[in-house]
Amino acid sequence: MNVADSLPEARRKAVALISGGLDSMLAARTILDQGVHVEGINFFTGFCVEGHTHAIRRRANGSGGNPRNNALWVAEQLDVKLHFIDVVEDYKRVVLNPKHGYGANLNPCLDCKSFMVGRAREWMEEHGFDFIITGEVIGQRPKSQRRDTMPVVARESGADDRLLRPLCAKRLPPTLPEREGWVDRGRLHDFTGRSRKPQFALAADFGIEDYAQPAGGCCFLTDRQYSTKLADLWASRGRRDYELDDIMLLKVGRHLRPRPHFKLIVGREEGENHFLSGYRGQFVHLRTVSHPGPLVLMDGEPNEEDLELAARLTARFSKGREAERVEVEIGGGGRPSRRLQVAPMAPSAVPSDWYV
Repeated sequence: MNVADSLPEARRKAVALISGGLDSMLAARTILDQGVHVEGINFFTGFCVEGHTHAIRRRANGSGGNPRNNALWVAEQLDVKLHFIDVVEDYKRVVLNPKHGYGANLNPCLDCKSFMVGRAREWMEEHGFDFIITGEVIGQRPKSQRRDTMPVVARESGADDRLLRPLCAKRLPPTLPEREGWVDRGRLHDFTGRSRKPQFALAADFGIEDYAQPAGGCCFLTDRQYSTKLADLWASRGRRDYELDDIMLLKVGRHLRPRPHFKLIVGREEGENHFLSGYRGQFVHLRTVSHPGPLVLMDGEPNEEDLELAARLTARFSKGREAERVEVEIGGGGRPSRRLQVAPMAPSAVPSDWYV
């Protein structure tokens, strides 16, 4: 039994999963308005880095200002404390071996939701909180937010009926917080389906005008192109595994695999070049010196022929793509830095299947 259960007159406490989206914001606000003490929790998996790629590109295009971390911004708007928890290593088992399989791409949505609610349950018990809030809506997600899968999340996470989904609660059996009168079920909601109109209307009722626009969440694993790159990484290494640097680099640059044993990551703008420069100590890297151009990382074990091919591709993506010769500097990988004069590869000579 939760320690707080023995204090019936105490103000009840809920931990809310705060993703930074509108749904989690509305769910937390709904419970806050009932006098419950709410604190937020946000999990760092490596695949959902709020504002990561936006931050890189904004530096490049000079839009100014700091990119917003939506989870932190939501917590500030609601005036609740937000706890960030690193689960990168523990989350690997979810990505690599999902019990319930993947969605349309490499997104293990049902296993992911069970994992996060399970970690929230552990946090709830450790800190003497009473129940968990999520922004889930029946029918909004094809795999994890269905009437038949919602009980799976509650059961496999161990949260059982301490898991409250305020936005669709009236379409589900009453949970412990509702039965015990910690929250008023009549003030909860009955949202369903993929339409966002009920959420927009509720946001207007709350006076919430500024919020992250819905776009399928911030998980890169739901993105087809990202999932293709991750699958390519696994295939090239002959094993299903990853480190944090691997999955961060998959989010940045243009990826090409000219040969099975190496890949190029080509910066597409100055912001990406700046980010990739932080990895020069780990990879062979190339950059044009006779013309403005991208920073290129080589992931793999290139030989001399590979280095010349990489240099020609680097020149092809530079401002010297029309020049007869381009000077390219190659460094890193335990080799002394050197320069090559190469003819840029013609765009038509780059096969489409090289692009990952």
